[in-house]
Amino acid sequence: MAATHLWARVRLAEKADVPQLLKMIQQMADFERLTHLLSATESSLSAALFPSADPPPPFKSFTVFILDVSPDPIDSSADPFFTPVSRKIELPTAISDPEQQAFVSGKATVAGFVLFFPNFSTFLAKPGFYVEDLFVREAYRRRGFGRMLLSAVAEQAAAMGFGRVEWCVLDWNENAIKFYEEMGAEVFREWRICRLSGAALLDYARD
Repeated sequence: MAATHLWARVRLAEKADVPQLLKMIQQMADFERLTHLLSATESSLSAALFPSADPPPPFKSFTVFILDVSPDPIDSSADPFFTPVSRKIELPTAISDPEQQAFVSGKATVAGFVLFFPNFSTFLAKPGFYVEDLFVREAYRRRGFGRMLLSAVAEQAAAMGFGRVEWCVLDWNENAIKFYEEMGAEVFREWRICRLSGAALLDYARD
C-alpha cells in the first residue's frame, strides 16, 4: 500500500468481521507469547460476540471496534449506536502490508481492533470500560492507530458519563508501557492480576 497518507476509520464490528478478528487474535497471542492459552474459534467467537438470540446493544456487553484503513476516503455513515470515527493520517514513510489481501473488508483493509466491555468502580460509584484487547497489525504500528482506537473508547466512555477506562499491559512490553504513560494513563506496577480458569476454575466452583 504505497501512499503518502491513509484514511482510517474506527467502526463497530459486525459478525462478518469474525474471521479477520480471529486472525488478529492469533497474531496477538503470538506476539504476547501466549499461543498455548488460545482456544478461540470462529464459531465460539461469533457465538460470544454476536449471539443470535437477544443480542445486547453495543456498549452494554462485549463490544469491538474495528480499525479500517484505505488510501481513499472511507464511508463513515452512522448506525443507530455509533458514528464511525474517520480521519486522514499523514505517513512519514509508505506502508508495506504483505497480508493485505487476507484482511480486505469491502474497499478498506482491517488494520486493528479493540475489544472492551462495561465494569464498575465502587470508589467512583460509576461504570467504566475495561479494555480486554487492543491490537494493531504489525505493518501499521507506530503510526497513531492504537491511540485512535483507545481514543474512540475513551470518547464513548465520556459520552456515556462513565468514570474511567482501564486495561492491563505485560510488564516486559516497555514500548506499550511508554506509549500508555505518554498518553496520560497511570500504570499501576504494584497491582497483580488474579485469575481462575480451566481446571482450577471448575475445581474451585465445586469446592
